[in-house]
Amino acid sequence: MRLYTRQEVLAVDELLEELLQELLAIMENNLDTYMPGFTHLQKAQPVTLAHHLGAYLEMFKRDRLRMQDIYRRMNYCPLGSGALAGTTYDLDRYYTAELLGFSGPTLNSMDGVSDRDYLIEFLSALSTVMMHLSRFCEEVIIWNSNEYQFVEIDDAYSTGSSIMPQKKNPDIAELVRGKTGRVYGALISLLTTMKGIPLAYNKDMQEDKELAFDAMDTVKGCLALFTGMLSTMKFNKDKMESSAKNGFTNATDAADYLVNHGVPFRDAHGIVGQIVLYCIDKNIAIDDMSLEELKAISPVFEEDIFEAVSMETCVEKRLTIGAPGQQAMRNVIAQQKEYMAGDWKKEIPDWEAGLLK
Repeated sequence: MRLYTRQEVLAVDELLEELLQELLAIMENNLDTYMPGFTHLQKAQPVTLAHHLGAYLEMFKRDRLRMQDIYRRMNYCPLGSGALAGTTYDLDRYYTAELLGFSGPTLNSMDGVSDRDYLIEFLSALSTVMMHLSRFCEEVIIWNSNEYQFVEIDDAYSTGSSIMPQKKNPDIAELVRGKTGRVYGALISLLTTMKGIPLAYNKDMQEDKELAFDAMDTVKGCLALFTGMLSTMKFNKDKMESSAKNGFTNATDAADYLVNHGVPFRDAHGIVGQIVLYCIDKNIAIDDMSLEELKAISPVFEEDIFEAVSMETCVEKRLTIGAPGQQAMRNVIAQQKEYMAGDWKKEIPDWEAGLLK
């Protein structure tokens, strides 16, 4: 089981790497694709598609780091533990561990036969992967809706309705979201099985197999399909930018403009609130107001307000590391590429090399 799980960890890591590469490519091509950023599922401040997807890149990068940690922690060989008390035969456990590509032998034979921590850790990490995929899928489903129209999902990853010909349903995104609970179930099942088992081996432990195998296959399938869906997805950039403008995501920047011209923030907050109500009544964006209309609400506004609240300015002036401004994003992408260029698997002992010695 340890040998099998070890290979599954590497397989999931490879699929995560492919997803990260796809995310990185989309980010590079969308540094100036403006869209609304959300809190409470309400439009808050303007960001870019690159910045939004960069959040998921961080999540999946942490998932890869967990695979790395799990592999290193589990890569010790229980061979030679016997039933529970080792063996009287003169075995070289260090050599057998080396031949099988392990970092060394387990140091307690009772733990060697009854340890399932490595599998619990892996199922926990797989559950986290699925949670991240499910969050992403939820956004894809929302973005695909008629109300947003941010994305167009390729026909290979969606289907039409059985009776409504105008619909294009985000099937893969919904299926991945739905299968998340299945993986959670495998983790909870194994934790529950192990919670009352005394040392050393007990037959209950054979329950570590069926649900674990299913969870591993489920995650690998979901990662492969999600990456395929993402790579073929079209982003409607004009819709995204229009949504950011009409959602008053630049309202905070309008308030900042007033503050920089000597207006106390409390008053600026109220002034911009009046502007938003005026725009809602007229069914326009702040950018669409004339200077005369703005001055009627506050005489502090001047011609430079339009540049100050443009999507480009709102995003580009946020230049601290981790912010959506282009230069900040370019710095982050460079760091991500450096990370992707590394290969932690080069440190793994080569079992084939061991056999050749």
